[in-house]
Amino acid sequence: MQPLRVLIASTPVGPLGSGVGGGVELTLHSLVYGLSGLGHSVEVVAPAGSLHVGARVHQIEGALQASSQLADRRAPVELPADSALVAMWDRIAELQGDFDVVVNLAYDWLPLYLTRWLDVPVVHFISMGSLNDAMDAAIHDLARRHPDRLGAHTRAQAVTFDRTVDGVVETVPFRLLGSGVITDRYDVHVTADHGPDSPAHLGAVGRISPEKGLEDVAELSARSGWPVKVWGMMQDPAYWQRVCDRHPDAQLEYCGFLPTDDLQAALGRCTAVVMTPKWVEAFGNVAIEAMATGVPVITYDRGGPSEIVRDGETGFVVPPDDVGALVDAVGRIDRIDRIMCRQRVEEEYSTEALALRVDEWLRDVVAAADREPARRR
Repeated sequence: MQPLRVLIASTPVGPLGSGVGGGVELTLHSLVYGLSGLGHSVEVVAPAGSLHVGARVHQIEGALQASSQLADRRAPVELPADSALVAMWDRIAELQGDFDVVVNLAYDWLPLYLTRWLDVPVVHFISMGSLNDAMDAAIHDLARRHPDRLGAHTRAQAVTFDRTVDGVVETVPFRLLGSGVITDRYDVHVTADHGPDSPAHLGAVGRISPEKGLEDVAELSARSGWPVKVWGMMQDPAYWQRVCDRHPDAQLEYCGFLPTDDLQAALGRCTAVVMTPKWVEAFGNVAIEAMATGVPVITYDRGGPSEIVRDGETGFVVPPDDVGALVDAVGRIDRIDRIMCRQRVEEEYSTEALALRVDEWLRDVVAAADREPARRR
């Protein structure tokens, strides 16, 4: 089949490589790698200072967008002066004639609205669950105009956008795409080889921010006596300090934000990785990163991670907010075959598997757009 010319719009909350974009950054890298491997030409539009990925990164100057995670549902749509988001989509409008399709990864109202005004078909790989009323309205509006243009990571994420109007439940017809990692970059550890100078320990990975539920990890450590190494961008230092102050018996060690190669080596030395989200994680890339190294995952039955982890096979899925259940699961973790964890990623969550799902989606959208008149795309 004819290769596609693909332009990917990154998140405007931070440059690629900064960690501010969270899982979106890993998703973008995986898409570039996987789609390029299928023969497509892939370029990226991202804030200035981004790492180079794909054939080219169009570096866009401007003020970064605030993240949506902790904003009120009724918060208005806001754009800073000299907005990087606006400048990114100005550039996309200039470049659109050179591409067959644009893949938007930004969780922002503006790209959804602009879809109708661009000649190139634009698809939206939504990175979070329902957080904002204005975003929800824009997503439902786009679903009515173009029911094929919206992608989500998991069913748990997709259903957060369901709404009831006049007694009728309206759903969004998301294409479910999962996610993926470059498995060759992850070494399999058939045992938790934590080394002679480090005791057996658990791991926790993610932005240091309240929605990640780090207080439950701290309570798990205090109750069980297990040390926990924590990796991720220090987004909220005050929150980290509150967690440490309120759980003085917890053995938490903050180990910083690591690039993929260093993180995977560190993860492989963990007995298990624990995920305790207080919100609906759209996916949970941490889960597949850990499993790619052979490390089982213990997660709450909330959001995307609960769809990734096979309970009793690649880890354990426990009731949300039940720290006692976390403690019990850690006590049973030696029953998990670490090789099965890696196999699960290779089968479902490699960049190749992700790229094949996205390739099918993009080709369907491009074919449908070719049948539409310009300006209705």
